[in-house]
Amino acid sequence: MRVVGEVRALNGDEAVAYAVRQCNVDVISAYPITPQTIIVERLSEYVANGEIHTEYVNVESEHSALSTCIGAAAAGARAFTATSSQGLALMWELLYVASGLRLPIVMAVVNRALSAPINIHCDHSDSIGTRDSGWIQFYVENSQEAYDTVIQAFKIAEHPDVQLPVMINLDGFYLSHTLENVRVLPDDVVSGFVGFRKPVKVWVPYLGREVPAVLDGYTPISLGIIALSDYYYEFKMMVIKAMEKAREVIKEVNKEFSELSGRAYGDGFLTHYGVDDAEAVLIVMGSAAGTVRYVARELRRKGLRVGVIRLRTFRPFPYEELTKLLKDVKAVGVMDRATSPGAYGAPLFNEVRTALYDCECRPVIVNYVYGIGGRDLSPHTVKELYSDLLEIAKGKKPSSIVRYVGVRS
Repeated sequence: MRVVGEVRALNGDEAVAYAVRQCNVDVISAYPITPQTIIVERLSEYVANGEIHTEYVNVESEHSALSTCIGAAAAGARAFTATSSQGLALMWELLYVASGLRLPIVMAVVNRALSAPINIHCDHSDSIGTRDSGWIQFYVENSQEAYDTVIQAFKIAEHPDVQLPVMINLDGFYLSHTLENVRVLPDDVVSGFVGFRKPVKVWVPYLGREVPAVLDGYTPISLGIIALSDYYYEFKMMVIKAMEKAREVIKEVNKEFSELSGRAYGDGFLTHYGVDDAEAVLIVMGSAAGTVRYVARELRRKGLRVGVIRLRTFRPFPYEELTKLLKDVKAVGVMDRATSPGAYGAPLFNEVRTALYDCECRPVIVNYVYGIGGRDLSPHTVKELYSDLLEIAKGKKPSSIVRYVGVRS
C-alpha cells in the first residue's frame, strides 16, 4: 500500500538525521566535522528529547567513531555514523575492517574536498578514494533521495545475502545545507519497512549447531582473527561475492520502497533522461545531475539529441546497465568531481571506459573533470560540454581525452 507522508522543510543533513531517527538504530557514534555536523547535532537533539531510543556515543575522533560502530555491530546492534573529508580519511583502516568482518554499518558521508590546502566545500575525492574498501556506495542527487536512501541502506546492508556496510554520499553544502521540501513517511511505516536487525547465523563445527554471528558474550565465537596466506584470499572472495549479490538486493529494495512511497530511483543503480535516441550523453553523479538534466531538456527542445545518465550506485558498479544504455550512443562524456593524479583520467571515467571496452560499437569516451574544491558548475559550462560531445559524435577527433573544466590557466 502506497503511503503519501507529509512534507517537511529539511536540508540534506537534517533529512539524513530524520531518516536515522525512524530506523530503529541501536547505536549512533558521533564526531562533528563540517559540513556533516548538522547530522549528529540533530540526532543528539532527538536523543535528548526522547524521540529516539538509542545509545548516543560522543567520541574523540572519526577513527573512534567507526571503531565504536564496529564494536556495536559486532555485538549485534544496528549502528550508524557520519563524517566528511579528513574524517573519512582518518577512518581509512577501519573501512576495511568493517567490510572484512561483514558488518552492516550505515554511514552518511557529506562530500568535501581533502586537504591540503584546507577546503570545506564539495568534491568527491573523500569517498571516491574508498571505492575499493568493500563498502556499498550511493551518491544522491537531492535531500529527498538522501532521506529515502538512508532508509533503504539499512535493509540492503542487513540482507542475509549482503551483510556489508553502506555509505550514502551527499554533496557538501549543495545538499547538506540547502533547504528543500522533503516528503517523509510516518515513523511506524519506516519502522515496519526496515524492521529490527536480525543477525545472520553461522555453523560452528565445535558446537555442532548454528549460532548468531555476533559477539553476544555467551557464545564462544571470534570475529576478526588472524588469517594469513592460507585463508585471507578466501575471506576477500566472500566480500566480492557479497558485493555481487548486492546487485539484486539493491534492485529489490528500490522496488519495495517505490511501492511503499511512490518514489523510485531508476532501477536502483542509475536514472537517465533522453538516452534512447541520443547521439551525445553525459554521465554524472551527485547534485550536479539536476543542472545537467536541465540543460539536456533545453537542448532537446531545440532538436539536439542529447541525454544524461545519473549514476546513483557506484559500488557495486552497474557496468551491464551502462553498456545496454550506451550501445547506440556515439559520444559519451564522463563527469568526475575528483582527480586521480598520475592516472589517465579520473575514477568514474576509467570505470565507464572499462565497462564499454568490449562493446562492438563502443562510443568515443571523454573525461570532464569539474567542480573540484566546490567550484560551481554553471548551465553555460554544461552547454559547452554538450557542444563538444556533439562535434565528437559527428566525427571530430577530441582535442583531449581528459579535460579539466573550469580551471584557471
